[in-house]
Amino acid sequence: MQRLISLRSKSNSLKSLFNPLKSPQKHSISADWSSCFHQSWSLTASKGCFNRVFSYGLWPSCAKMRNFDKNQGFVMRFSSEAQRESIEYDVVIVGAGPAGLSAAIRLKQLCSEKGVDLSVCVVEKGPEVGAHILSGNVFEPRALDELLPHWKEEEAPINVPVSSDKFWFLTKDRAFSLPCPFDNKGNYVISLSQLVRWMGIKAEEFGVEIYPGFAASEILYDANDSVVGIGTNDMGIAKDGSKKDTFQRGVELKGRVTLLAEGCRGSLSEKLIKKYKLREKGHAQHQTYALGIKEVWEIDESKHKPGAVLHTIGWPLDQKTYGGSFLYHMKDRQVSIGLVVALNYHNPYLNPYEEFQKFKHHPAIRPLLEGGTVIQYGARTLNEGGIQSIPYPVFPGGAIIGCSAGFLNVPKIKGTHTAMKSGMLAAEAAFGSLREGTSLKSYWETLGSSWIWDELHRARNYRPAFEYGVIPGLAISALERYILKGRSPFTLKHGKPDHEATNAARLHSPIEYPKPDGVFSFDVPTSLHRSNTNHDHDQPAHLRLKDPRIPETLNLPEYAGPESRYCPARVYEYVSDENSQLKLQINAQNCLHCKACDIKDPKQNIEWTVPEGGGGPGYSVM
Repeated sequence: MQRLISLRSKSNSLKSLFNPLKSPQKHSISADWSSCFHQSWSLTASKGCFNRVFSYGLWPSCAKMRNFDKNQGFVMRFSSEAQRESIEYDVVIVGAGPAGLSAAIRLKQLCSEKGVDLSVCVVEKGPEVGAHILSGNVFEPRALDELLPHWKEEEAPINVPVSSDKFWFLTKDRAFSLPCPFDNKGNYVISLSQLVRWMGIKAEEFGVEIYPGFAASEILYDANDSVVGIGTNDMGIAKDGSKKDTFQRGVELKGRVTLLAEGCRGSLSEKLIKKYKLREKGHAQHQTYALGIKEVWEIDESKHKPGAVLHTIGWPLDQKTYGGSFLYHMKDRQVSIGLVVALNYHNPYLNPYEEFQKFKHHPAIRPLLEGGTVIQYGARTLNEGGIQSIPYPVFPGGAIIGCSAGFLNVPKIKGTHTAMKSGMLAAEAAFGSLREGTSLKSYWETLGSSWIWDELHRARNYRPAFEYGVIPGLAISALERYILKGRSPFTLKHGKPDHEATNAARLHSPIEYPKPDGVFSFDVPTSLHRSNTNHDHDQPAHLRLKDPRIPETLNLPEYAGPESRYCPARVYEYVSDENSQLKLQINAQNCLHCKACDIKDPKQNIEWTVPEGGGGPGYSVM
């Protein structure tokens, strides 16, 4: 429990560390601290005092700071109000998800094996580790077996083995059983947010410093245009841009190596992919995405079958839209239920959230949920491009790992194990570059010779097969799995990028969705409450329009305002102004950080940026 509390309280600790010292004037310090610090243009502490303070998580470990002098202690320099404090590490990792934490743990393992010490920092935008993590999740433990082989003895929250595996094709009123293409023997039904919390505790035990509640908002470069770390965003800025009483400057976290593990459509990762032309360098196609919408229910014990796994395809989606549902029986009478909709759908009237609500009323699904209650709701996009869409993942000064690069295995519907393995491989490359003089490029080389690449190569044709529709996609997938077994002499290509796939509204008819009944289906505000999402209302909107005219002059007349439907949190609404003209209203406080808007907007006019650290959903069982 003490370890878990430390993970939750790190953000407050870092805020305490960087309480603004805006000038070289003297500042009051409590008696307990005054014996440790003196202040002028620098803040200095003796080693003995810092060791005591560090044990409470108030400061990064001084021995790991490159500003630390063995004789004089740790020196952090403060300057004018316009400048930020800067901390230096050997490795800075952005994102405390499966990939980021796997990289951090592997780095510390290598340090222990080689008898060296490297400072490793993980910065996480969620209010606590795991709060922004959402996944199905049927977990394949292959990478975890390699990283922490004694995870069972160390009480990892992985204790519901898959007990059955079914695959259905749904029509409106019936469910037809199909041969199950999934091989989930040896896998487990888990909550990924809970697993990530456990991994965070393990990482801290290895000596990794984790700071939740701080959002990486910019990349730092040196004079040679190499990445040298990240900057966190300023806190306490009002919606009008003025500084509130709570204003604090962001922090520079500088690293000799920077690893980006932001998850799908990471904002900093996307900037670096464009800046360094990594997609072109890796001869990769564009990425293609899906939106996953999920609820966790608590159901009647008589209906609960721990480890039971069900996937469906077909209804409620049309025959040209790729997607499907999942239903996994977890522990404690809980089930995960969700719908995944590929974001290259054509009909601008399609509403993924409403499709999910409709799905739960299917006669093969509804009986299971009767008498149950919803515990949590959430949504997140996922990469579906596969090996064709993976960019060259190495840039000057660092690398991109996990779902930021896109290692999801589509036919398996799994990406956690590949994300973890990519983090481990990047950690080994980073360690070699820091201690053995090798190049970070070895990460790309070891990826190509790893089981990740073999797995994704065999899976490469499943997703693009559905460009031709659901039935042809199923036929090609069956050919790939049962006859060719991933050894096709050809590689299919993806169609248009998701945002270009949206048709003009005149080519489709509006879809009338049934009203929620409050028992199986729910309105968006009710679901948002269950997501625990929260943002300070008085801050600049983190969802930015590159051209504020496009919503009213193009999106609304040409595409019928699709942003009001593809967003699963009702962030975007068209409301009438004083002249009865429809104008786009952005309810940024509703944002689930799913990134669908950044992907699906027809003209790529919406830019998703990080809000103040600590904002967003608060997932606990997702």
